[in-house]
Amino acid sequence: MEAIQLKDYTIYVGPLQQSLPGFLDGLSYGALFVIADENTGAFCLPLLEKVLGHNRYHLIQIPAGETHKNLDTCRQIWAQLMEQHAGRDALVLNLGGGVIGDMGGFCAATFKRGIRFIQVPTTLLSQVDASIGGKLGVDFMQVKNSIGLFRDPLAVFIDPVFLETLPWRELRSGFAEIIKHSLIADVGLWNQLQQYHRIDEASWETLIGASLHIKKRVVEADPFEKGLRKALNFGHTIGHAIEGFALETETPLLHGEAIAIGMACEAYLSAKELGLPEKELEQAARYILQHFGHQALDPSHYEAYLHLMRNDKKNEGQHINFSLINPIGQAAINRHCSPALIVKSLEFYNALAKA
Repeated sequence: MEAIQLKDYTIYVGPLQQSLPGFLDGLSYGALFVIADENTGAFCLPLLEKVLGHNRYHLIQIPAGETHKNLDTCRQIWAQLMEQHAGRDALVLNLGGGVIGDMGGFCAATFKRGIRFIQVPTTLLSQVDASIGGKLGVDFMQVKNSIGLFRDPLAVFIDPVFLETLPWRELRSGFAEIIKHSLIADVGLWNQLQQYHRIDEASWETLIGASLHIKKRVVEADPFEKGLRKALNFGHTIGHAIEGFALETETPLLHGEAIAIGMACEAYLSAKELGLPEKELEQAARYILQHFGHQALDPSHYEAYLHLMRNDKKNEGQHINFSLINPIGQAAINRHCSPALIVKSLEFYNALAKA
């Protein structure tokens, strides 16, 4: 069991049985609510129930998927909290991936001006990314996480056993954030990742710990994303636009799949804007394709992508804002790229399929 201490809460990495029961026993709360989706309710809740033991709870179950991460679903959660007479002394346990953590935390933080909540992330993506930083929110008008706030949980409990419940595609989605952490902040981790020719070769507990320590370092230095923390957005300006657009189609992408495309494109921007060496650009792009394959981007969608990027919450003034890298392992924030250069980065990604 590893306990990663942040300023206001602790992340426990290891078997839930060793940490969660004692933590709950040390709390005073009126009622316990577990928020889960259809998938975590079926596959993860049985594992949690063994740990909860005598602790009674009310289950709030919502539809699974990013398409339901919106204010309509929040209304359903708030309504159930209200119907069950949840007081300000209630406690919410969010059991799920990034959607549950972001939206469940958002609902808890806004219900009756804020009730306490615990995060139990069950996907690799949420374990290595959303578990640090207190970012909560929902999507609005195709723009991801555009309605939200910062609020820390009481604690985060990460048990790698939940990864055994994931489809391979979901596991791969989370791997994208580990790649990102290495590209922006840890060339040693990047070199370690080169040893994995297949994702199932990875030592998850080791990689989760390494990723969390990187994000801890960045978030503690900049808790409200005024400066250094923006480095964590590498791959996300273009990636979020591609993800948001795809959500409205018959072939939606998982978050990590879209971010992988975004990282390849933004590595190209890093080469053009910052001078990222051609060899490092090729290495990053080749590694991303090795693990994520290639998703062709329709040129007729480029303008829609740019429209979504112009509405990105990270922008300043009229500029589309990027976090880029040079060299691998070091990030540069607040970089502005022209629409014409962004389109060239999308064309670069499309051309990778022919390379």
